[in-house]
Amino acid sequence: MRVLLAEDDLASRLVIQKYLSRYGECDIAVDGLEALDAFLKAIKDEQPYDLVCLDIMMPKLDGMKALKAIRDIEKQKGITEEERVKIIMITALNDEKTVMEAYDLGCQGYAWKPVDLKKLEQVLRCLGLIE
Repeated sequence: MRVLLAEDDLASRLVIQKYLSRYGECDIAVDGLEALDAFLKAIKDEQPYDLVCLDIMMPKLDGMKALKAIRDIEKQKGITEEERVKIIMITALNDEKTVMEAYDLGCQGYAWKPVDLKKLEQVLRCLGLIE
């Protein structure tokens, strides 16, 4: 599994990266623009990510805008719904409006900080990324 983790908080990034690295290669981005650059490079190199984890509150470009941009890029490139990257939003925000907006924009999962790794594992299983 190829994973892109976009998280600006060092402590969260280290914990999540260590966990996700069990399942495959885990690239890191510290802001939304870096995440988009990595996503585009992966497509260009024909090595797309299987999973993108986006922190909602990041500098330069927040996770919601990065999510929308990723889905727009996929649409422009003719990537089918079945082939789209799985996206999990990571946030300290726990309000229904933000959650619903993220799902409307195309995320498939949500993880609240501090990230519960057992719940994250359940989400990965539900998305068919791990057995």
